[in-house]
Amino acid sequence: MPDITEILKAATPRQRTVQVCVRGDLASEVERLTDELARVTENWEPESIADEHPGRRIAAELKTARDAAKAAEVPFLLRYIGDRAYHDLLAAHPSENANELFDDRTFPKALIAAACVDPKMTAEQAAELFEAVNQGEQKKLFDGAWEVHNDAASTASPFSLAASALLAGLGGEK
Repeated sequence: MPDITEILKAATPRQRTVQVCVRGDLASEVERLTDELARVTENWEPESIADEHPGRRIAAELKTARDAAKAAEVPFLLRYIGDRAYHDLLAAHPSENANELFDDRTFPKALIAAACVDPKMTAEQAAELFEAVNQGEQKKLFDGAWEVHNDAASTASPFSLAASALLAGLGGEK
């Protein structure tokens, strides 16, 4: 068993990259086209064998919109800030409710600003970002920041069925 000095030399902070779509207009277009495709598919009946399904055009537009929305995703690299800094941050954002760990209006932005190493941002910039992206994108960022601070790391978890199947199919691990 290695001694603590060796363990400390090898230790690195946990980190995670979260993809955030910063173009709400593109995400809205994907949703609109998805709804339109479902509506057209549900109601369409051909009058002749030569009729082309109107969903073909919508599906092509949907693929273009999804590609554009995917291209509008920006990676945010979040890293564990350390025990002392994390607990100081929690203490700086106490909840008024004794049953809650932190103030859910201020702590998420503060944690994201502190944990985000690329792109670096201030608490003010995090607040500005929260004004531009919706709650779902904010949740992705906060969940990522929360996870690097609170989830236990394990090489066996999370399990990926797709990766295991691919490796087995390629003659790798089973």
